[in-house]
This record gives sequence, C-alpha cells and structure tokens, in this order.
Amino acid sequence: LVIYCVTLGEGKYRRPWGYISLGILTCIFLYVCFFNTIFNEYGSVVPLIARIIFGFWALSFGLRLFLPNIREKWSRFWLWALLGVYVLVIYFNGCAEYFFWDEFNVRYNFIAVDYLIYTNEVVGNIMESYAIIPLAICVVIATVITTRLLFRSDVKESDTLVCGQGWRWKALGWWVLFAVVGGDLLPWMTRFQQTDNTYYNELQANGPYKFFDAFRKNHLEFTQFYVTLPDAEADAIVHELYGSSGENLRHVGPDSLTAVWSSDSLPNIVLITMESMSADFMKRYGSTRDITPNLDSLALKSLTFDNLIATGNRTVRGLEALTLSLPPCPGESIIKRPDCGGMRSLATILNPMGYRSIYFYGGNSYFDNMGTFFGGNGYEIVDAASYKPEDITFKNIWGVADEDSYRKAISVIDTIAEQGPFFAHIMTISNHRPYTYPENRIPIPTNSKKRAGGVMYADWAIGDFFRRAEKEPWFKNTVFVIVADHCASSAGKTDLPLEKYHIPAMIYAPGKIEPQSVDKFCSQIDLMPTLFALLGMEYDSNFFGDNILSPDFKERAFLATYEDLGYLEDGVLTVLSPVRRVEQFRVAPTAENPYNTEPVAALDSTMINRATALYQTAARWYHPDRKK
Repeated sequence: LVIYCVTLGEGKYRRPWGYISLGILTCIFLYVCFFNTIFNEYGSVVPLIARIIFGFWALSFGLRLFLPNIREKWSRFWLWALLGVYVLVIYFNGCAEYFFWDEFNVRYNFIAVDYLIYTNEVVGNIMESYAIIPLAICVVIATVITTRLLFRSDVKESDTLVCGQGWRWKALGWWVLFAVVGGDLLPWMTRFQQTDNTYYNELQANGPYKFFDAFRKNHLEFTQFYVTLPDAEADAIVHELYGSSGENLRHVGPDSLTAVWSSDSLPNIVLITMESMSADFMKRYGSTRDITPNLDSLALKSLTFDNLIATGNRTVRGLEALTLSLPPCPGESIIKRPDCGGMRSLATILNPMGYRSIYFYGGNSYFDNMGTFFGGNGYEIVDAASYKPEDITFKNIWGVADEDSYRKAISVIDTIAEQGPFFAHIMTISNHRPYTYPENRIPIPTNSKKRAGGVMYADWAIGDFFRRAEKEPWFKNTVFVIVADHCASSAGKTDLPLEKYHIPAMIYAPGKIEPQSVDKFCSQIDLMPTLFALLGMEYDSNFFGDNILSPDFKERAFLATYEDLGYLEDGVLTVLSPVRRVEQFRVAPTAENPYNTEPVAALDSTMINRATALYQTAARWYHPDRKK
C-alpha cells in the first residue's frame, strides 16, 4: 500500500480503483467459478463489494495524506519501478487467491503461512501442479502494459504527490470513518460472520489481511482468546471424565474385556498414516467411483471404525493426534513449535517395553518440523536422506512415491525384526497435489494430475505393500493400523463441517483381531489407546484418547481449525472460538449428508464446560512455556 500511495498524483483518484477493481473481480470470479460446486445458492454480493471498496480505499488514502512531496525528474524512473512492483503484486495476488481457493475453498489462512515457510517444497509443488511459466509470462506482460498506461496518463513532471498541509487534517476524519466502516483498523474484526454460509463469509474477506491475521495467530493463548474456567474446576471435570487424578491423566491397565494379545508376546506394530484420504473416497462410505478397492477390501477384513473424526485439517494435526493422543491446541500444532521434545508419545511408552520405534517419511523430515518432533520423542527417523538411487522408482517435489516408502519400510524392518518387537510409523505422500506417480500402476495416467489419480494410486500402493508384507516372516506377529491424517478438504458451509473431518480408520491383524464394524462416534486420538487396550498393555499417560471398544466409552470427538475448537458429544457440536465466542450445533442427518449439523437455539452449558475444560487443560499442559 505504501508503494501504491507514493505513485498517486494530487487530485487523481483513479489509481485507488486499481486495487479495488481487482478485489471486486476476484470476489466475483471466485463466486462464479465455484458456484456449482460449493455455493449452490444465490446471495447478495453487494455487501462484499462495498466492504472491499471501503476497506482498500480507506487505508491507502490515509497513508497518502502524510507522504513527502516528490517533484524531481530523477524520481520518474523510481516511481515507474514502484508502480510496476505494485501492479505486479496486484496481479500475482489475484492469481494466487484463485489457485488457493481452488485447492482449499477459502481465502488465505494458516496453510498459506506454512507454505511461505517451506518454499522449496511449495514452489516445487506449484511448478509441478500448474502451468506456471505461461501464467507468469501473462502476468508480466499485463504488468508492463498496465504500468505503462497508468504512468503515461497520470504521472507528469508537475505532479504534486501529496495534498496540502491544511487539507490533510480535514481529510483524516473522513479516513478514520471509512476505515472503521471497512474494518481495516479493527484487527479483531477478522471473523466475517454476517451469514450462515462460511463460503460467503470467506468471499467478503480481504485475502492479504487474512494472510497477515493467520501469521499473527501462530500461537493463540487459550486463556486470552477463549472462554475459560478456573484451572482447578477444569482439571476436576477432566479427571472426572477419565477417572484419574494427579499429574498423569490416568493409569491404564489391561482390559480383560477387549485384550486379544498377551503382554508376554507383544506383537509388532505398523501404523500407516495416509495423506488426505477422506472417508468419502471409499465405496464403503458412499463413493460411486471405484478408486479405493484395496481400502474397501481391507475394511471388510479389519476392525473398522466407521465414524472416526479427524482432529484437524493438516498433516501435523493428524500426526499430533495419533502420536500424543490429545485434543488440538489453538494456533500452531505442537509438532511445529520450537520446544516439542520430551513429551509422552507412543514411542516413549513403547520403547521401555522393548520396542524399537521408527518414523518413515518419503520426503525431507525437516518439513513441518517432523524430524525435530519425532527425533525428540523417542523415534529413529528414516526419510529422503536414507534413500539410495536404486531405492527410488519415482519422486516429485514432496518426496518418493508411496510404493518406494513401503518397500523401504519393509527392507528396514527385515533387518531389525529378529532383534525384538518394532513400532513402524509410515507417513505417505502421493495423495497430494501435483498427484503424480509411476506410470502403469492404475488406469488414470500420471500426467492427468487429478485428485482421483492420487487417491487411486495411494490405494494401489497400500495394496501392493500388504501383498509384499504377507510374504515376510514377521507379518503374522504384526498388527497394522491404517488411518488418514485428515480429509482432502475441510471447507464447508459451516466453520467446522463435520463431514469434512470423517476419515477411514481400521486395525488389521489376520487371525488375531476379528473383523468388526464399530459405528460409535470417536476421535483420531482414540485409535492408538484402543490398540493398546487390544494388546493388553499397562501404562501411565497424559493421553486424552480412550478405548473405543470399552463398554464405558463415551462417544465424543474433537475437531478444529487453527482457531475454532470443536467438541462433539451426544449429537451436540460445541465450537469455541476467539473473542470468547461459543456456538453449538446439533447433528441432523439428511439423505445427502449423514453428518449435517444445524444451529441450536439454546446452548447446553454442560457441554460448553466439558469442551472448555478439555481444551483448556490440554492447552495448559502442552503450553510452549510448560515445565518438562
């Protein structure tokens, strides 16, 4: 905006409309392009356009009031260059907002901040996913033409680039008024809840400001932004829910009702976390496309949890939920925080029992701070640095193809299986844009770069893994856990659309665990505690997860964005949000959407207190300044 302001000539009001016009066009373009897929109903775009006009114009005009006067000849080239940069940024942002919406169905959010941090993977992903070179050429040409036209028509040697000193103060009052109307001076006005449709609320948002707001909320203090309870009361509620006390959340002993393994002969454990594998990709959950035949077949042979809900919408949230078994904390995931070692993880519980814990990742484990997190919590790490050229069949910017990750895991396991039980956590990659994979694996060619191809290849690869693993001597004494990290998309008409958090989850151990369908509502954090109960394990933990198979299990689930924290129990979804905002919805299934939710008229205080206590306690126990 500063660059923009210094290019204005006195009395000329055309250039403010450059940014405003593109903002309006971006809003309308997204509305038209995605109308059939997500909006499905007409709403007035006039308030959206009015907000853009007031917001962009007010702040930029205000900055212009206090800039120095520049008349000299030498400044013409400088002004031309700054104007060119400004126009380039406008066009670039317009394109970027379209592609970001195409992928995530929202304006910029914390995902965009993450993408800015990991430039190598993200830039490579963009280059492999889109026709960037032709698009960049078009943007540059448009920038040059626009800059030339603006400069020739508006910038002259006699231009005074600021208003008179006396008129500045008179205009300041108008600027404040317009800025308040637009909301750009009120940083707390970042939740555009003017309709019941989140898509419309996102459309009226200012994309660049949403990016800044997401960056600012890297860490959200629960006690500062959310409704709270006294710590003692919150702890009492949590301990009552779990039947525990003291520093440990609870002591977990063998469950004779569900244990199928003797603690004297503990099996190997393989946890497979599948990238972006929404439940609705599977025929089992209503898909009309046959793109997950292997997962659908595995579900029939496994202990399958048909209503398991992911905690978040990012890979780090899924890994955090599975590894630490706790509700998502507001702001950045614990995995990405600087001080994320020394926690009570799966590995720190299993290693003293004689397990060797290894985290397998086909890319560079520095991404999303995975190397620091898993390395600091009891795991050995096998990532891209461990692969020899002959180990790689195919790779893209994110890492090696899933089949290569699985083969690498099998080869490493073969070398350690005789030394004692092992715990292998495998994180897949291929079901991620640009959706490329080896040729001749599935009917969808890799150059199509379609989500369906990524899903189908990921399914083929896990089928190939089991066909190979079945031939290994360690297979019969191994239990496999297959679960998604999150859904392919989490955007919907509400802030926390329940159907966009429904993921497949199953425990597979032929001859040991009988196939069964479990229809209880449960959480991603419950999966590994349920496995440990099946294995008859005894341990102390801070796990918030519970044994789904226990007769005493209370159906509930946690789901969140980086700022909205959801708690589902007894068909009521309680959502805690910044500015101490609380909403509740009731699950109201329809023929089209069994996870449909409707707002409730009267809030349930008991559910609010439970949601508050659980999230508040988790946030405090895992606070960045916690004592280890």
